[in-house]
Formats: sequence, C-alpha cells, structure tokens
Amino acid sequence: MTHIDNITEQPQEEYSVSLDSLVKFLSLTEVYMPENGESIVITKRDVNRPGLPFAGFFESFEADRIQIIGNTEHKYLQSLGGEKRTKCLEEFFVRKPICTVFTTNLPVFGEAEKCARKNNAPILATSEYTSAFMAALIAKLNLELAPRMTRHGGFVEIYGEGVLILGESGIGKSETAVELIKRGHRLIADDAVEIKKVSAMTLVGSAPEIIRHYIEMRGIGIVNVQRIFGMGAVKMTERVDFVIKLEDWIQGKDYERFGLDNSYTEIMGIKVPSITIPVKPGRNLAIILEVAAMNNRQKKMGYNTAEEFNKKLMGQLGGDI
Repeated sequence: MTHIDNITEQPQEEYSVSLDSLVKFLSLTEVYMPENGESIVITKRDVNRPGLPFAGFFESFEADRIQIIGNTEHKYLQSLGGEKRTKCLEEFFVRKPICTVFTTNLPVFGEAEKCARKNNAPILATSEYTSAFMAALIAKLNLELAPRMTRHGGFVEIYGEGVLILGESGIGKSETAVELIKRGHRLIADDAVEIKKVSAMTLVGSAPEIIRHYIEMRGIGIVNVQRIFGMGAVKMTERVDFVIKLEDWIQGKDYERFGLDNSYTEIMGIKVPSITIPVKPGRNLAIILEVAAMNNRQKKMGYNTAEEFNKKLMGQLGGDI
C-alpha cells in the first residue's frame, strides 16, 4: 500500500542571478562588459550554442539565454570571409544577447568585440573546454534559478541522508536536532528550511541566510551551533532524501508496526519517502531518527527489512500448515 501526502507549493516567482556573480564563480575573463554590467541579471536556466543563428536562422533565438561559442561555432565563423563574418556577427549581436562566452581559450574575433560594444552586449572568455564549462554553468544556474519554497521544520544530515523533520511547534524538532548534532550528525537548518527543486528528480534544502547555523531552544534562546559544536556540526546544503513527521502520540491510533506500507511526501512534484513518528515522554527521538535514516538508506540500496521479515513469516506459516 502506498500513501502520498502533498506539501502545497507556494506561488512561483521568477528568480535571477547576477552576471557579475557568475563571472566570479566561474573565473571568467571580461573581454567586454558594458557600463551597466553590474545590473545585468540572468533569468533563464537554459544556455545556447548559436550555430543555427550564425547560419542565419533566428526564428527560435532567445536573447535572454547565455550564448556559448565553442570550437564548432568558432571554426564556422573562421570559414567565412571577412565581410560575411562581419555581417553574420552584426545580425547576431544586434539582437543583444544577454551574454556571449568564448570557451577553450578561443581568440575573440575583432568584429565580434566591435559589434558587442555597439550593442552593449557582454563578451566573456574561459580556458575551460566547452562541455566542462557548460556543465558547471548549467549546474550553477539550476541551483540559483531553481523553483523553491520555505517550509517550517528542521533539516539535518544523518549518516549521509538529508532528513527533513516536520511537526507542530513545540513537538521537539530543535531539541532532537541538538541531540543528533551531539551524536556526530550535522545541522543544515532549524525552524525554516528553504527547499529548491534543482532538477526533475532532486530537491536540495538549506537555511535562509539570516538564521543559518542557529537553533532556537525554548527556555535558552538562540544558540549558534557552529560556535558551540564546531565547523563539523553544520553544513550549508543537502539533498532532501527523507521526510520524518513528528506528532503527539494519539492513544488508540494505528501506527505502522511492520513497515510494509510505503509513504511519500510530494514536494513540488517530487515524491520523497516519509514516515510518521509518534512522540511521547520516554522515547529517544534522536536514536529513532538515526535508525529511520539508516533503514531508508538500506531500502535505497535494495534491502527491505520488512519485506524480508514478511517472506520469512509467510514461509514459516506455510510450513506449519
């Protein structure tokens, strides 16, 4: 049996990343940057290699994508005569591409720089090979421009598993996180978790910058986990692998006993394995979460304890008949 809960997605916004931050992150060389370069922002995660536009086909050209010129595009431009190349580059840069990057230490054509200056279109350069550069650029854009939502809860790394802890205020999320930190695990976020959908299959969680590395403990106040427990007790981001919901123990409620049912929490269209843990005095939640995280990791590796036990039980019952 499979049960799926849904975390309602917040209204989507259009996110952006500054071109200046990409230049610094990817160590790009500025061949030409207009005076308003610091205000240029990228809003598209897709990039483009403008082979067809150089051949004169602009019907599907999107100027707000970063344009990549690698060996293929460069050799094609080289093959054109001086006049043809100038006309080709004029038609390209008059559409004001948000940014054009020459890879693999390819020399920038003088005509290209001239046309870029005329149209205030930035030109950058890198020594990286085209494929490697595109992979790094797309990964960075996917992270910075990803759809996102903020969820009340805690987020910790337990044995390499990113565990999102949900529950009502006062249920014990922060106290459990501190106990897990003392046991050698790492805090990513407390109270508010920013979740980004960085691909069709991957969610990444982090803390809003203002509360990063802090935990609020009732009766004590705000605690700086990094200062008290050291750098090894915190982490900036982690993949969301598992969702654990804490709730007050309800007498008579039928809680999962064998683990044969599969439960998921759907976050922004991605299903994440989840379980519900009832809370009452005397239960050591830190140890329970450790076991739950390890059990989830075993399932991902192909071993399901509940299914193995059920097969043994059915085999034993069959032998007794």
